[in-house]
Amino acid sequence: MSSSPNDTTVRPRTWRLHRWAHPIAIANIVVQVGIVLTGGLVRLTGSGLGCSTWPMCEPGQFTPQFHEATSFHPFIEFGNRTLTGVLAVVAILLVLSVAFDPTRTRFVRTLAWAPLIGTALQAVLGGITVLVDLHPAIVGSHFIVSVIIIGLSALVQFYVSDTPRPGIAGVPRWLIIAVRCALVALIPVVVLGVITTGAGPHSGDAEIGYRFAVDPMTMARIHAMSVWVFVAVLAVTGYGVSRYRAVVTPTQRRAWLWVVVVTALQGLVGYFQTFNGLPIAAVATHMLLAGILTVVTVRWGLLFTTLRATRVGAHLQS
Repeated sequence: MSSSPNDTTVRPRTWRLHRWAHPIAIANIVVQVGIVLTGGLVRLTGSGLGCSTWPMCEPGQFTPQFHEATSFHPFIEFGNRTLTGVLAVVAILLVLSVAFDPTRTRFVRTLAWAPLIGTALQAVLGGITVLVDLHPAIVGSHFIVSVIIIGLSALVQFYVSDTPRPGIAGVPRWLIIAVRCALVALIPVVVLGVITTGAGPHSGDAEIGYRFAVDPMTMARIHAMSVWVFVAVLAVTGYGVSRYRAVVTPTQRRAWLWVVVVTALQGLVGYFQTFNGLPIAAVATHMLLAGILTVVTVRWGLLFTTLRATRVGAHLQS
């Protein structure tokens, strides 16, 4: 059957975005990590209740109203809300570029919905956070959900990328298990970090300061212990990566090194902020590095995992 010049118009226009799937996936990671930073700035500047209600900023007003008595808090809070719209746009583009691409496997097409669903959930949680006057449990869950979305976004980017995977052929099983243990060890690091922050002075509002009823310094020590457990697992995997250079590829070694570098930076910033009165710049950097650490750790773990096929008919499993 001969084809006509107009046959290409039969294909849905959204599928043409598939060529941009990988750049969009990278952009999604950038904005998801970025919203952690801007959300942290809302909290650290005491702007958490800059807008007194949700989804409006003030009763009957969608945006902050400027007048002589207006502080900068409403504009910081509203700016962070506006960035959520940017997240939504990028997440929608990710869905259109991946979820409707018939050459992708069902697993990858389904996974592409995760950032959009997570962003919608975050918008609701953000509203609840305001309505409950920044209760630390809700604020903490807001951050944890962000980290989960970042991890899922890193997962999407990894599978959307067409870069050849090194596989795990010949890699000792104990090393693969150790890498997976590192991924598990990162979970208490994040959760205890949230509780530690929730016990500290940065409640998100200058007047309402709900805190977890635990000693901040004690929580900081417990959080540090969880970090050292993570570091110990990294050291074990580092031994394996170095010893089995014949089967561990340069890509896998670089991924491990990225995790080590970001972990070291995160630790330095963490100790600095703890012993210097929690300066805003240090705490904001610590939050940003938490997002970056999640990305590099997830990617590192995936490089030591038996992979699913990413294309229909492809055979990419190791």
